[in-house]
Formats: sequence, structure tokens, C-alpha cells
Amino acid sequence: MARIPKETVDQIIHLADIVEVVGDFVTLKRKGQNMWACCPFHHEKSPSFSVAPAKGLYKCFGCGKAGGVIQFIMDIEGTSYVEALKYLAKKYGVDIQEEEKTPEEQLIQNDKDSQYIVSNWAKDHYHKLLTDTDEGQSIGLSYLRQRGLNQQTIKTFELGYSLDQWDDLLKSAEKAGFERKYLEKTGLAIERKDDQGKDTGRRYDRFRGRVMFPIHNISGRVIGFGARTLKANDKSAKYLNSPESDIYHKSDVLYGLYQARQAIRNEELCYLVEGYLDVLSLHQGSIRNVVASSGTSLTESQIRLIGRYTDNVTVLYDGDAAGIRASLRGIDLILEGGLNVRVVLFPDGDDPDSYIRKVGDQRFKEYLDNNSQDFISFKTNLVAKEAAHDPVKKAEAIRDVLQSIAKVPDPIKRQVFLQQTSGTFGIDEQVLITEYNKLVKNSSSKAAGGTPPSSSSTAARPASLPTPSRGPQLQPELSPEDEAAMYGATEELFGPSGTGSAADPDAEPVPDVLQACEREVVRLLLLYAAQPLSDDVSVAQYLLSQLDETPLRTPIYADMLHLCQEEMNQGRWPEVRTFIQHGRGDIRALVSDLATEKYELSPNWSTHQIYVPRELDQLQQACDNAILRFNKVNVQRELAARLDSLREPLDEETLMETLHAVKLLKQMDDQLGTMLGTVIPRGA
Repeated sequence: MARIPKETVDQIIHLADIVEVVGDFVTLKRKGQNMWACCPFHHEKSPSFSVAPAKGLYKCFGCGKAGGVIQFIMDIEGTSYVEALKYLAKKYGVDIQEEEKTPEEQLIQNDKDSQYIVSNWAKDHYHKLLTDTDEGQSIGLSYLRQRGLNQQTIKTFELGYSLDQWDDLLKSAEKAGFERKYLEKTGLAIERKDDQGKDTGRRYDRFRGRVMFPIHNISGRVIGFGARTLKANDKSAKYLNSPESDIYHKSDVLYGLYQARQAIRNEELCYLVEGYLDVLSLHQGSIRNVVASSGTSLTESQIRLIGRYTDNVTVLYDGDAAGIRASLRGIDLILEGGLNVRVVLFPDGDDPDSYIRKVGDQRFKEYLDNNSQDFISFKTNLVAKEAAHDPVKKAEAIRDVLQSIAKVPDPIKRQVFLQQTSGTFGIDEQVLITEYNKLVKNSSSKAAGGTPPSSSSTAARPASLPTPSRGPQLQPELSPEDEAAMYGATEELFGPSGTGSAADPDAEPVPDVLQACEREVVRLLLLYAAQPLSDDVSVAQYLLSQLDETPLRTPIYADMLHLCQEEMNQGRWPEVRTFIQHGRGDIRALVSDLATEKYELSPNWSTHQIYVPRELDQLQQACDNAILRFNKVNVQRELAARLDSLREPLDEETLMETLHAVKLLKQMDDQLGTMLGTVIPRGA
């Protein structure tokens, strides 16, 4: 694996703006100090994915994915750390001078990178054949111009042509120094077999005499090809696509999305068509927010891709009734994905490509505006027409429409659709609602293995904030009753003596209450290290001095504290932006968790002149309370240990020392409780 110098990595991290990078994949909207969107990593209907620009991190409060800008590219593109750095370096114009690799590292060159490279080379090769050869110009270029495509569109989508020869690409690739195995892995070359199905050792080009449509992934890398034959009597398929490979998975790709993503975001709408030429013609007609499923059935992955950029999809259908019926299930998936779906139906015999060439750009746009209808209304009218004179078919059609309505996440929209369906079919609305409820109940039971879900599982609810435990109200004197109460309180706080959990079976267990106290100290240190307190001492200096002789017992918090101390020793403040790029995944996850907040105060408070204190305004109190709680728990822990020792036979001297220590610890615990307000002094 290639090594990138640390100085270059630091430069990339410094330049990479997390809002810009994440914004290439999802539509971010500001709410308070942070930016929000629906998570690109899992299906959700309301935004729980947060980007904190000031901290340089992202976090989804739904699925838990979190990290910095490099981690985001690793997660979204499924790449390695080095590949993510290269992606960001290319985006921000940073030249990467990789350190010399060892012979062993050179031998294990990333297979995926090689496939990307050969695919990109093939794209350039096909494009050159289209523009610079007699065959390409007379056949390929002539065809594209007959379809009304201009030079700019051909260039934007990097269209090409494959010569009508068995091994043109193979010979050219070998001449350029590419290994044959990568041509085979990407499907550009095919092995020739004999009559018994055995490999003859010979290879030939997959694409011959076809117009080539390069397929790009979301970051613009060529991952495969679509190809159209131009032979009138060709018995092979009209369109031929690259096979599945390590870099090309057709169910995860939408043709034209790389070129359309910015327009989709700007227009807040995605037009979904079926073919390559539909995309090209509409793009050329200034309708840039258009993508194609390339003739495949729509998949959940493709829907999630669209959902990164907009909640609104308009599906453009030609007049083929059979084709429409076949694609209705795909639109149900779009509804289930939480997107708003509309439909435009073109006149019989026309598809988007032919219709825009027939009527022109302006009239085409007007047609879209005037003929767009919501999908439920479209489907209701379609199936009602087909079942008009058959009661059995009509009942099936109603259930079919109700299945689609059940996919709509918005309850108000569902109610409107039920009313519309009632009117279209001429059936009482209450009957429809009863049937709808049955359908939903049956679906829920099947999904839960036959057990209907409880009411608590029907909607996502935010976890309630924990109420701080005030602990036992300890008394100054140690009576037998007090001792018994102390043992009870100790077991309540720490569990029965000798029990607990830890990653290391030989390590002493760390109670939850102590972990919570240590977490709070680390959180304040990480978030506010450089902030001055009331006595002009920074938060970091104050907390580190208070913890100087008291180690943290939770391993991850102890490691985090050590990293903060190292930063201070190097003359730097501990910062979220630094640790969010740390090599350890558990450190990155902890930093993301500590630095992100799901809820923010509404600006309406200040609008109505209601002042709500911020933590930043009360840092001295927050730090004091964190240290006091931390010390109190440690005192109680030591007190519990001393009390536990009293259960064993002791000589008189040891007994008196232990009782004296218990009394002192109890007094300290009372003092700490009084300072925290958790113990009311006697006589108060």
C-alpha cells in the first residue's frame, strides 16, 4: 500500500471543507450551528445526519456513523484510507508525492485501482476512435448526430465508438502496457472457449461496432460501459452492458448522476428516465437534473442515491402500457424510500428522447409542467381504467393502490390519497380506511414474524435524558445502621462486591457511574481546552492539574486523556479536528460522540428575549462540578473498599486505622456532597 507523507496528509485535512465534501453527496440544510440532512448510509424519513462545520465532523444519530472528512469518503465510497486521501487531494488540487514503496508493497498493488485505470483508458480510447477515425466518424458520430446530439454533449458524457474488429481494444491495451487480466476483470475482454467449453487461451473484445456510453460512479470515475449496436441485422442484443465486476455493480449506479448531481440539488428535483439517449437529449435541452436506470429494475440502492440530493422524483414514461405496469413496483420502492413521486406520461409512440426532439426544448418543459401528476393519482386512474367492468379485478386494483398508499410516510398525504381513491373508484372512504388498516396490520405481523409490533415500536422516539442520581444521604457518624445503609448504597452504585465488567478479564471492573464521571471530564477537556476560566486558567490546564495524581480507570478515557496531555506537551491545544482523524477507530468514534449534540436551542428563545444560559457561559461551574463528582465517586469507591475490609477479622490496630479512615472518607464524601448540593448539612 502506498505511503503518503504526513505533511501532505495534514495539508489535505487542512484544505478539505467537510460541508463542501459532504455536500457533494447530500443536500445539507442549516439548522442552528450545524447542517442537517437525511443520512446517506441508511434509510430514514426525517434528518438525523448532522455536520458540524466548526468541528469538522459528521454524525448520524440514527445509524451511529461518525467521523471526519476522510472517514466520510471512506464510508460513502467504500474506499481505503489512502484512496480517500487521493479523492480529497484531487478535489482540492493537492499534489501527492508518494513515498517509495517496498517491492512487497508494489506486488500487492490495489486491484481495484488497476481496474479503474484500465476503464478510464478504454473510455479515452473509444472516444478517440469516435472522433479521429473514418469508421468512428462515418458510423458512430453520424449516428449520434442523427439523434440530435451536439459536440458539447458528446464531450460532456465522453461518448465513444468501438471498431467492428475482434481485438482492436486488446491489441491497443497491450501496446499501452496494460495487463490482459484487468481487461478481463472489467469485462472489456472475453475468453474464447472451444466446443467443449474449455478456455482456448485466446481473447476477444466484448464491444465491437457499437456506440459507447461510459458509466461513471458518483465521483466521476469510469466503472463500466453501455454499448449500442448500429448493425441493422445484428442478432445480438441492441444494448450491451459491462458485466458485474469489482468496481461495477449495476444496481448501485444511475447513468448520468455524476453529470446531474449539482443540477438535482439546485432544482430540488430529479427526473428519472429509462435510457442513455433520454438522459443525453434532455441534458442537451437544458434539463440537467436527469438520470437513467439504464433499463434495469429500480433498486433500493439507486433510490438512496437519488435521496442524497433531493426528496422529489418525477418519473418520465413513454406510452407503452406494458412497460408502465412492469415499473410500478419500482415506484412503490421510491415511496417506501420516503421520496415524493410524480409521473409524466408521454403520447403513444414517444419517449423523452423522441418527444423533446419533436417539440423542442421549451415546449417539452411546458409539457412536463402541465402533465405532471402525483403517482398515487396516476396509478389509481390507471388500474381503475383497466378494471372498470370487472368487480373482481376492481377489488384487486383497490388493494393494489392501498399497498402503494401504505408506502407513503406522511400521514396527511395518506389521508388525501385515500379520499382521492375513494372518489375514483366510487367506494365509501370508511370502507377503504378499514381495508387499509387491515392491510397495514397484516404487513406488520408478517414483518415481525407473526407478532404485531407494540405501540412503542411504531415510531422512533428520542431517548430520554438521564436524571442525575443524587446518591445516598450519608450521616457524619458511623453507627451500625449507617454501616448497613452504606453497604446498601455501595451495592446500588457499584453492584455487589467483586462484580463488574471490563474488556480485560483480569482488570478491575469500572462501575458505570465512574465511567460517566470520567467521560464528562474528558468531554469538557476535548471541547473547551483553550477556553479561559474565571481565574484566567484554561479549561485544559485546570482539568489536567486536578487529575494529576488520580488516574482514569476506563481505558478509552485514559487513552484520550493521554492524547490530550501529549498535545499540550507539544504546545498545541487538544482539538476535535485533530483527533477526528486519529488512526484508531474507537478514538474517532468517541470524539464524534462527545463533540456532537442531537438537539440545539431554538433561536425563538432569543427572539422573545428569553435568556438561556449556555454551557460555554458556565464553564467554571461545569468544570468544578465534573471534578467534584469525579472525586466523590472515587471517595465512595475507597470508602466501600474500607467498609468491605471490615467484614474480615482484623487486629485491633488495623481495625482502629480502618475505622478512622472510614470516618475521614465519610466526612470528605459529605463535604463533596454539600459542595455539589447533593447532601443537606445538618441544622440547615
